[in-house]
Amino acid sequence: MLSSLQIENVAVIQKANVHFEKGLNVLTGETGAGKSILIDSINAILGNRTSKDLVRTGAAKAVIRAAFDDVPPSVLDSLEKAGYERSEALTLSREITAEGKSTCRINGMPATAAILRELCGGLININGQHDSVGLLNPARHEGILDAYAQNGAEFQEYYAVYRELIKVKKELDAIITDEAEKQRRIDLLSYQVQEIEDAALTAGEEETLDARRRVLANASTIRERISQSYALLSGDDETPGAVDLLGEASNAIDAASQVDGSLSAAAGQLLDLYYSAKDFSADLINRLDGYDTNDAELDEIEQRIDRIYKLKRKYGDTVEDIIAFGQRAREELERIQFSEERAEQLQAEKHRLYVLARDKAEALTQTRLKAFEELNKRISGTLDFLNMPGVRMTLRHTRGPLASHGQDSVEFYISTNPGEAPKPLAKIASGGELSRITLAIKNAMADKDAVPTVIYDEIDSGVSGKAASRIGEVLKQSAKDHQILCITHTAQIAALADCHLLIQKNVANERTYTEIHPLDQEGRVDALAHIISGDHVTELSRANAREMLGIAERETRD
Repeated sequence: MLSSLQIENVAVIQKANVHFEKGLNVLTGETGAGKSILIDSINAILGNRTSKDLVRTGAAKAVIRAAFDDVPPSVLDSLEKAGYERSEALTLSREITAEGKSTCRINGMPATAAILRELCGGLININGQHDSVGLLNPARHEGILDAYAQNGAEFQEYYAVYRELIKVKKELDAIITDEAEKQRRIDLLSYQVQEIEDAALTAGEEETLDARRRVLANASTIRERISQSYALLSGDDETPGAVDLLGEASNAIDAASQVDGSLSAAAGQLLDLYYSAKDFSADLINRLDGYDTNDAELDEIEQRIDRIYKLKRKYGDTVEDIIAFGQRAREELERIQFSEERAEQLQAEKHRLYVLARDKAEALTQTRLKAFEELNKRISGTLDFLNMPGVRMTLRHTRGPLASHGQDSVEFYISTNPGEAPKPLAKIASGGELSRITLAIKNAMADKDAVPTVIYDEIDSGVSGKAASRIGEVLKQSAKDHQILCITHTAQIAALADCHLLIQKNVANERTYTEIHPLDQEGRVDALAHIISGDHVTELSRANAREMLGIAERETRD
């Protein structure tokens, strides 16, 4: 559960350190005092989207820290799997700079807003005023049934088959195309395959051709340089070459080594050089024949390189790319040519998967229908208690084409008076009725929800009197299994709090400051009196407040 929340420089809150208790925590205050800022801060600490507008004017950054006790095992498992310390005492922090940069930490270790959302979203469930309005959207009704049914396994079984069915259908649709288009495709692929096969390309061919072209283009120069090197090595009738000079040098050192044995190694090295130079000279003269000018071969190479260039413009940047393109074209051509046989196979597989998907979809449907029966009983019981005894919900359900979510189209219908035909929520429910219906749904699903802390932002909107009292009792009952934080404007709910926090806005030195104060017994009397009678607090309103608190205490003891 959420044990504390520290806020610094968030909008009109300069600094606040709020402690929450188990059970029902109620926050009251005038409209505009900053209650929504508290919700924004909690949303931010859970990694939800925020902006630099949250930072108090003139401050460098906003800082939000939250401490949690008794963290659910599912959240601990996710944290541990992600590399964070496993600890039932969890601390989250987030800083937002005036420039809009965000820094997050989990137990002091760096994180991102996305990681906070993924790993810590199971700590708090926030039900804002828009949730009641959202209930008017039929698209959300199926999600409510699925959450109650806990049918994740059935959905995954269905979705795996449905995904395979879509894959097979796409392949089949690609095969069953217009015959004229298919023939055009066959003609194009046949031409491409034939052109590439006729070229008979080999990997690395272009590099080999280019190297041979450079040799042929420079054959005369190469012959000239080889001849020059050979002449310098072999010499002529008038001038000794390097080979002869090495021979003379070797003989001279060999003669000297007969006197001084230490020169033997040098004599051997010179002799090796002499034989190496002699062999190299002979090799050079043999190489000359390989560098004859061959215009015919050069012309063939130029034509071959030009052919490769033209193919590269069509099929790829390299010879390897062209070969790969040809292979793909050949495979596609074979698929098209044998498409009738493949289409028959796919038709059979499509039928098999469709039948299986329908079975899985029907199993998913049954979980939803059963969930509505059970959920509706709970909702009806709660609505009776919430002073809406004539309200009954029904489910408008149809089976349709298979889709990613199954085959179901569902929408909650409601009848607010006996004998009236059920109609869509949007056409029936008032604001106060929507608030109570929302609470009834949330309360009915409480034991399905492992989230330890639930926040209700003005769930009492549009109600008063007996209905508000009953909403408070439902919240009090829910607070036995969940920590409840409730922002309210009604004294009936505030009187039932286990922990009452007052949000006050003050102006000093032309700046607005919002403070959050825990209230003792007398503070609660004063806060309730203000809710009852506004700015004109009287002894009668204080007496009424004390009476409400006394009744709440007695009911809690009972």
